[in-house]
Amino acid sequence: MRLRQRIEEEIRRRGPIPFSRYMEMCLYDPELGYYAAHAQQFGKAGDFYTSSDVHAVFGRLLARQFNEIWLALGSPSVLRMVELGPGRGLFAQDVLDWSEKKFVDFFQAVSYALVEASPALRGRLEETLQRHIETGRATILEKLPAEPTTPAIIFANEFFDALPVEVVSHRGELRVGCEQGRFTEGFVPTSVAALDYLDRYSVHPEAGERVEAALAAQEYMRNLAERLGCGFVIALDYGYTRDEQLAGRHRGTVTAVRRHTISASPYEAPGEQDITAHVNFTALQSAARDGGLEPLALLTQAQFLMGIGEANQFADAFEETRLPQEQAKVALQLKHLVTPAGMGESFHVLVMSKGVDAGSARLLSGLKFAR
Repeated sequence: MRLRQRIEEEIRRRGPIPFSRYMEMCLYDPELGYYAAHAQQFGKAGDFYTSSDVHAVFGRLLARQFNEIWLALGSPSVLRMVELGPGRGLFAQDVLDWSEKKFVDFFQAVSYALVEASPALRGRLEETLQRHIETGRATILEKLPAEPTTPAIIFANEFFDALPVEVVSHRGELRVGCEQGRFTEGFVPTSVAALDYLDRYSVHPEAGERVEAALAAQEYMRNLAERLGCGFVIALDYGYTRDEQLAGRHRGTVTAVRRHTISASPYEAPGEQDITAHVNFTALQSAARDGGLEPLALLTQAQFLMGIGEANQFADAFEETRLPQEQAKVALQLKHLVTPAGMGESFHVLVMSKGVDAGSARLLSGLKFAR
């Protein structure tokens, strides 16, 4: 059975479904969803790539920041690292390999857990991180551990943008139906939960506009914050604040991507293309506070990485280069990570803490250039 047939069958059984349910099935169906059936479609040759696909320096810089956090937490003998949606595990590999080489005491304290729902991607993780799994340094989990995590660093890179969203227009809340083998759109009165979300964190769409209500992201962040006993949460993603929406930007951000190209419609080739929505950082920070987290800073990826790399002039990137052409290539890759023309301004970093002195937490090098 193809995923399209599975979705059509559910619509016939239940009637038109929320867009969030359609998006959930497209991405997370355990057999036919995008992350299950297309686990190979990561990286520059696939449908999209993340910062870790650009150069190992991304993981190396974060390893430096994680070491600082470990010191700020009092150098605990065991520090739990939890990465959400780790994909192929390149980031974890870079962090662990570089920490083993440069931050030995931190490395010895780290217990690295990778939370990945996709069975296919868990298989990829086992290959990428085989050495660290065999030594017990890394473990792979299907979902967040039930027990409170402390002390810990929870890291999410391009995780929240892939959680299902409700879509609201001036006509109401979107429902996906099916007629004559084609997906159709209809609208029902907007739910109380979605209306409350728009009132508090977003805007109400004008005629011809659509906005997202990221209710699943809210619930996930609140749950995550409540489970963390002491430590930090760092979320990197492309997104916006409510003020930016009030200025008329970031309205209708649902995007389908296939082979680095924006797809014409999220209803084409379900399960064969990525579907994302920009992250509402205003809403995410509110949910974090509800769970006891203290937002420390929201800054661009450029500001964050420049703060970490400034002290040693990004020596982490160039240490293993010898020839001028190698150095030039790495310089271009680093430029892509930190400049507005690359990922530097489009990606934002939300840094939060719990059970940590806020004054000490704000001294982290990654927050040096926070406005």
